[in-house]
Amino acid sequence: MNKSFFAAVVAIACVGSVLTAAPKKYVWSPAGDNIKTKWASEVNPSAPLPEYPRPQLVRGNWLNLNGLWDYAITPEKATDFTAEGKILVPFAVESSLSGVGKHVGKENALWYERTFTVPKTWKGEKVLLHFGAVDWKADVWVNGSKAGSHTGGYTPFSFDITSLLKKSGKQTIRVRVWDATDQGWQPRGKQVESPQGIWYTPVTGIWQTVWLENVPSTRVEGYTVAANLEDNILKVNVDAANLKGADLVRVELLEGGIGYSAETPSTKVLAASDGPVAALKLVSPKLWSPDSPYLYGLRISIMRNGQVIDCVNGYTSVRTISKVKSDGYNRMALSGKPLFQYGPLDQGWWPDGLYTAPTDDALRFDVEKTREFGFNTIRKHIKVEPARWYYWCDALGVMVWQDMPCIADHSKGVAQSRDPQLVKLQANKWAHDSLLGGTDASVPQQWKDNYYKEWGEIIKALKVFQCIIVWVPFNEGWGQFDTPKVVEFTRSQDPTRLINESSGGNFVLKGDILDVHHYPGPMMNVFEGKLVNVLGEYGGIGLPVEGHLWKITDKNWGYGGVKKSASEVVEQYRAFAERLKVFVSTGCSAAIYTQTTDVEVEVNGLMTYDRMVKVPEAEICKINKSVIESMK
Repeated sequence: MNKSFFAAVVAIACVGSVLTAAPKKYVWSPAGDNIKTKWASEVNPSAPLPEYPRPQLVRGNWLNLNGLWDYAITPEKATDFTAEGKILVPFAVESSLSGVGKHVGKENALWYERTFTVPKTWKGEKVLLHFGAVDWKADVWVNGSKAGSHTGGYTPFSFDITSLLKKSGKQTIRVRVWDATDQGWQPRGKQVESPQGIWYTPVTGIWQTVWLENVPSTRVEGYTVAANLEDNILKVNVDAANLKGADLVRVELLEGGIGYSAETPSTKVLAASDGPVAALKLVSPKLWSPDSPYLYGLRISIMRNGQVIDCVNGYTSVRTISKVKSDGYNRMALSGKPLFQYGPLDQGWWPDGLYTAPTDDALRFDVEKTREFGFNTIRKHIKVEPARWYYWCDALGVMVWQDMPCIADHSKGVAQSRDPQLVKLQANKWAHDSLLGGTDASVPQQWKDNYYKEWGEIIKALKVFQCIIVWVPFNEGWGQFDTPKVVEFTRSQDPTRLINESSGGNFVLKGDILDVHHYPGPMMNVFEGKLVNVLGEYGGIGLPVEGHLWKITDKNWGYGGVKKSASEVVEQYRAFAERLKVFVSTGCSAAIYTQTTDVEVEVNGLMTYDRMVKVPEAEICKINKSVIESMK
């Protein structure tokens, strides 16, 4: 086929219009009187979070279903509901921005319902209903017929609803959600029924964008990318549905740039390869790094008899992550060069949206501030973010350590209301300052099976984002089990990243990283010569700021004590940094400071919970860069 003709056909096929649902306007306002971010006032109840939700795999024909839905909270066994009001999707029912602000709990179910109309311009073969994330168990009906069910609070899922749609007119979606939070055994991160200390308000229901997509039966469903810098080859594995014998899959690498977006794709093709496993030859590749986060465009097409069947636009970067020996120690290397990874512990919570940022600008803000503070890394702590957050990390140049949300905790205070048998099964011994003494939790096989299912889905959903360089399956022994098998499983899902097997203790030395925690000041009490040694948590210098507190209470706290001024925080921060440099010179290869923002009564943040910067950015940036540069 003539290449210029092929490019023209593909370009036409990839163009589409973005459609946004416009439900009736209702009187809406945030619930409660807790503090809110500046972005809360920018939330449009007719079209909250209107951005394309999947920036690494873009098509033209889609319909955003965010907005006001009917809702009800019923007993868990109820099979129907009568609407008791409106809820703003995609904000969890407990959040202020949902407009509801109500607790659900294990004994109840949360119901949603709304109508939509399929655009007349849609001519594709299939209509997919997508959910970015729903916590925890979702049952979905369309026009009264079951579309499907999904468990797992952190990953996207979709249903083919084509056969359930009426030929014309209004279509109805109904969703039922059940979530046990810490009264159950599913991954739930830092959510608890009785928030206190480092444990926060529960999140129930839809908390990421809901949307429709018009697709062909034969289509691109995803891709993964791995770079071979020795041979300058970029390998792209395409996941395609319903391919037929003569179908041609073509992958094209496009000219990109810093801040490249697949929603405005380039037209200059740098390399192309046919087949679902494509090998793209790189000429003078531009490597991704925090200092130069260059993104290439990707265009993936399926051709049949000379016609484009499907086309998606994406993006990627060129980089590798590995272990290398440098100055006598094992170090992490980005594209073969040792680089000290330094960043904040990022909980990803919002006072107004809880798990969900009020706007895309708010989501981007935290990543931008991380860079402005002089960090090059974020540890995404016990939470998974929407796809757009990882895009911003890719685009702005931040390396990410991705945690698995925990299934348990060791906090006696929040466990008092739990079933004693549940507490017993979750219990184990945490050895955080020793290579010996840690024990597994005696969790049942059902819990393990679900953990593997959800962790596998998280890795599958996120491994396309090149900002992610480390997987963290366990933290501080919370519900930790069968660690060697979990490490093996994690590596089987993605052999291209490093594995931090058990951040903070209970080490089995089967991963790539040994990660110690020490509060408040930095300390490396355990060291292992064969692994990369890191300080996975330290700091937590507290500073409560009047007018920016979740609650006015004497229980506002910080690991490093509560300071009286920003200058006191900077003085302590600088002293910790000087101590950290000593450990860098003796083998510490990365450090994570607690933390990006305050969260509820935890005032450990460099910013308040409502995102006011507490400390002079320029001073913190200078200190942080000196730490990164101290590793020779």
